[in-house]
Formats: sequence, structure tokens, C-alpha cells
Amino acid sequence: MPSDLLQRPERAAQAASRTAPRRRTRVFALTEARWAAVALLLFLTALPLQLTGVGAWSWGPLYAAAYVTGGWEPAWAGLTALREKTLDVDLLMIVAAIGAASIGQVMDGALLIVIFATSGALEALATARTQDAVRGLLDLAPTTATQLADDGSELTVPTEELVVGDTILVRPGERVGADGRVLTGASEVDQATITGEPLPVAKEPGDEVFAGTLNGTGALRVRVERDASDSVIARIVAMVEEASGTKAPTQLFIEKVEQRYSLGMVAATLAVFLVPLAFGADLTGALLRAMTFMIVASPCAVVLATMPPLLSAIANAGRHGVLVKSAVVMERLGQVDAVALDKTGTLTEGTPRVTDVRPLDGSGLGEDALLALAAAAEHPSEHPLARAVVDAARTRRLTVAGTRDFASAPGVGVTATVDGRTVAVGAPARLLNGVDATGAARAAEVAADLENGGRTAVVILRDGVPVGVLGIADRPRPDAAATVAALTALTGAAPTLLTGDNPRAAAHLAAEAGLNGDDVHAGLLPQDKVDAVRRLQARGRKVLVIGDGVNDAPALAAAHTGIAMGRAGSDLALETADAVIVRDELATVPAVIALSRTARRLVVQNLIVAAVFISGLVVWDLAGTLPLPLGVLGHEGSTVIVGLNGLRLLRDAAWNRAAQDVR
Repeated sequence: MPSDLLQRPERAAQAASRTAPRRRTRVFALTEARWAAVALLLFLTALPLQLTGVGAWSWGPLYAAAYVTGGWEPAWAGLTALREKTLDVDLLMIVAAIGAASIGQVMDGALLIVIFATSGALEALATARTQDAVRGLLDLAPTTATQLADDGSELTVPTEELVVGDTILVRPGERVGADGRVLTGASEVDQATITGEPLPVAKEPGDEVFAGTLNGTGALRVRVERDASDSVIARIVAMVEEASGTKAPTQLFIEKVEQRYSLGMVAATLAVFLVPLAFGADLTGALLRAMTFMIVASPCAVVLATMPPLLSAIANAGRHGVLVKSAVVMERLGQVDAVALDKTGTLTEGTPRVTDVRPLDGSGLGEDALLALAAAAEHPSEHPLARAVVDAARTRRLTVAGTRDFASAPGVGVTATVDGRTVAVGAPARLLNGVDATGAARAAEVAADLENGGRTAVVILRDGVPVGVLGIADRPRPDAAATVAALTALTGAAPTLLTGDNPRAAAHLAAEAGLNGDDVHAGLLPQDKVDAVRRLQARGRKVLVIGDGVNDAPALAAAHTGIAMGRAGSDLALETADAVIVRDELATVPAVIALSRTARRLVVQNLIVAAVFISGLVVWDLAGTLPLPLGVLGHEGSTVIVGLNGLRLLRDAAWNRAAQDVR
């Protein structure tokens, strides 16, 4: 093979990230965030001035500025909706804030404005960050590729110019430039971004490779089989964008009744003002009654009845390692009745580890000696399996001998001279060819037993004679089985396993985690995971997807709710998901679902309390004469009651009860 094909890039390139480069919109790059920050600053400046008794000349202009800076965007949006014959609560909140100011409740109106402005800024930031992650995903695929002409000459071309039938060269450590099939060469390709497989996959002539996956130590000639716009990575981007754009968000209760409440409140306020005038009431009295009605009938108490429980639950979950991105997400978590789990990095730790050390009879080696021998040969290698072997030897505090004459053959294994003897470590199917039949048969039998148990088998030869076999696997998380059982109890159905890994490894993990064999779907590409989620949703299920990789992002976006594993999660998965498990503690998932259901119960309680107060004050105002101060007191009192009730979920006891309920 020509020497130029074997040129190795810098080690940093070989250790390239599996995930998309981070593109993050700065918070204050958003106009919504800048206006909300100014409004909040003005409010926090004015409030202490008012409370300390300083004249209105000092805090009045500050409140007025807060009204303008925080209220103009929702007011404009409300007016735009009004032109389209739609009336929303945002516009009514602006009117209510102005109405409150007109009767002397300036601080209450300013607080309402600041709350709405901050909410709008957070929503804009979440949208921008998701778009950042989707755009950053495209950086996984290289912008250029080495195209091979018919005469063997090389030309660097943009990947978007490649067409079906072109041949490209992928050197060691480079990312594959296009979806295609290997023509010549052998290597291992890390395709975790596409399939989620924890280990690099051996590739040889006839095997398929995907754009954006990372080549290992061998050089590959690849025939392009898909245009750049139709590559798997491009389709992942398209699916995420489509799912994010078409998924209808589950709205909070007040949003569900927004139109009817808004129209009813406007009509009732006008009636309260105009009807008394028609019967000869004086203008001032009618206006005061109408403004009192608008204050006591405003949905502030209803909004606060909904938000404190959900926001308190968010804060409590955050303290315990679960970042829930919004109140809507917290509400949706409690509605989940089906769960789909990724395998690698979600149910498992995502890192291969040595699980079995099997010396062969007659080798004269014990477990420690065999592992030390394999670790010595693998020590110079950067392959994930080699790192697993070396780490296992270090864990056992074994002495690893020095090596010389190290060589690595892609898809086969490594050879090295250890203490004057030739040691080979690698795939049984490749290393056992040409070995003495009796020794090869014993090693093949042990390797088959390990592979049937879901392990990756690695055979060790010493001077051409098999001396042992290692079993390597991605271990399930310690809390995987308990989490599966808890999710089954919460939803009434066992979770579904969706993985790009091979069926044998998936079935073995499912058995360890307590999953049903019928609920295991292996060998899936990203679009297959989306299809599986949509089939569940077509049966009326509200599906929670839990994953960590780029290949999980489309399913996370398509699901009713998505949760990403935080430590090893890709940027795209973290931004697409509705919640993130920061410390990768899988057992927090059923706990946060139970906490969400508790929050939903408190929301119902608060809505009943708010409805009773609002109804009572409205009836008093219409049937009698409700003094404005008493109306404001009743309105604010109901707000305080429902707020304090919701804040109960801030206590650690609420999380502990939720976690206990699902055990």
C-alpha cells in the first residue's frame, strides 16, 4: 500500500469528539432577553424606593420605564394576534397591568409585566439553543473529501460536490466524507454518532460507511452511494427540524382556555362599565366598578396557581440532578404512559470493560497473568478495546511488562513482543485462522460462549498458540433494573428498548435489565427509532424517550417528552431533549415523573382555590359594592395562598416522597 495512505494525523485528530461542535447563541444576543433584563433591573431599582417611602417622583418613572421595556413586545404580539382575530391572555395581561396602574396599583402591574417579559425571553432562548444544536450537527460531516480520479490522482473537493459513483479516500483518523461502501482497505470505524454502537466497527470491502463517522487506523477507498443532501447525518438534521416544528406542545391549563377566558373577561368588563351607564349611573362609579372587576377577574391568580407548583418541582428536580427545561415539560412528564430507552450510554455506562478473563487449559496462565500479558501487548494501542484491557489490568494493580515491535492490523488486532515472546491479541475469527486445530477449537468454543452472552470476545495468542480469551462488554448501569421496574409500575407497561447495537448484545442487556424480549428493537438507524416512537404514539400513547447520542436526537424530538443523559450526551441530544439527567443517575427518571404527577395534583388544587376566590370577588363586585382595596386584597390574598401551596414542592421531602413512591 502506498505510504501516503498510512500517514497518521495528529493524536488530537484521532481523539476527535463524537459530537457536534458547540454553537451557542449568547443570551443577550436575543432582543427578548435584553428587554426583559432591562425591565427586571428597572423594577428591582424602583421597588426598594417605593417600599422605603421615597416620593413617587423617584420610583414612578422607573416603573413606567419597566412597563415600556418589558411590555412592548407582548403588547405588539397581542395586537398582531388581534388583527388576526385572535385574543390572547398576553394582551389582557398588558391591559390589566395598565388598568392596575390607573387605579394606583403600579407595582402589581410592573411585576406582571416583568414576569411575562422574562417568560418570553426564556422561550426565545430555548428555541435559539435548539436551532444552534441542529446547525452544529452538520459540522460532524467534513466539508471536504479526497476524491480519487480514474488515473489514481487525488483531488480535494467540497463534500457537497460529490455525486453517486465517485470514489473517495479516507485516511486514518479522518471523518468519512459521504455515505458509501468500502471498495478496498480495512479499518475500524467509530459510528456511535449514527448507530450508538459503543465500539468501533470493523470495515472491509463491501461494508457500508456513513458520513461524519470517524475512521480508525486503516485507510479506506469508498464508493459514494448517496448525495450529501441525502446522507444519514443530513436526514437526522431534517428529522429533528421537522419533528421540532410539527410537534404540538402540551399547553398549561390556562393556555387551553385562553381564548374563551379572554373574550369572556373583555365582554364582562365592558358590560360592567356600560350597563350601569345605560341605567343612569355616574361615569366615575361605573369606571371604578369596571376597573375593580378587571382586577379581581384577571387570571393572575390562575396563572400563579399553575406556575409555582411546576416551577418548584423544576427547582427541586434540579437540586437532585434533573434539569427540566420548562414548566410545560414538567407538566408533560406527568402524562407519560410509555417509555422508550436507548441502550448504549443510557441503560449502560457507555464504556467497554473487561467482564471475563478465561485462561485456556494447558496455557499455564492464571487470570491475572493472562490479563497482564494482553495488557502489555495492547498498551501502545488507542483502540477502545485495548484501553478496556489496560484499564482492567490497572484496576487489578497488575505489573504490565514493556513491549517492542508493536504492530496493529485494522479489523484483526495487535501483535507485540513481550518478554521475548510474540503476543497477538484480536478478533477470534481472524487470529485463529492457521492456528493448530485443537487449540483453535478450544479458543473458538470459549469465544462463542462469551459472544452468546453478549460479550465481545478477544483471543490471546502466545507464539502462535491460543492461551486465553477475554470477554469485553458495556456494563449496564447499577440502577438499570430498578429503573425499568419503576417505570413499568408508573406507566403500566414495560419500557421499549431502541438501539443501533446488534440484536445479541441488545437481548443480553434486556435480560439483565428485566425487559421483555418482545420490547427489544435492535440494529436501528435514527429514522427507525423515530418510526418506532410514532407507532407507539399512533396507539394513543404519550411516549417518553431517554437517550444520549446524536442518533437519538430525532426520536427525542418526535416524542411527547425527551430526556437526555447529561455527562456523555451529545450537544444535539442535550438541546433537543426536554430534560437532562445531569449526573447520569437513571433512577431519577421515575422520581421526576412521580414529582410531576404530584405537581399536577397541586395545580388542580390551586385552580380550585383561585376559582373560588375569583368567583366570590366577582359576584361581590357585581351584586354589591366591593371596595377597591378589599378587591385588591382578596385578589392578592388568593395569589399568595396558591403560591405558597405550590412552593411546598421546593422541600427535599417532596422529592424523597416521589422517589419512595416508585420503589
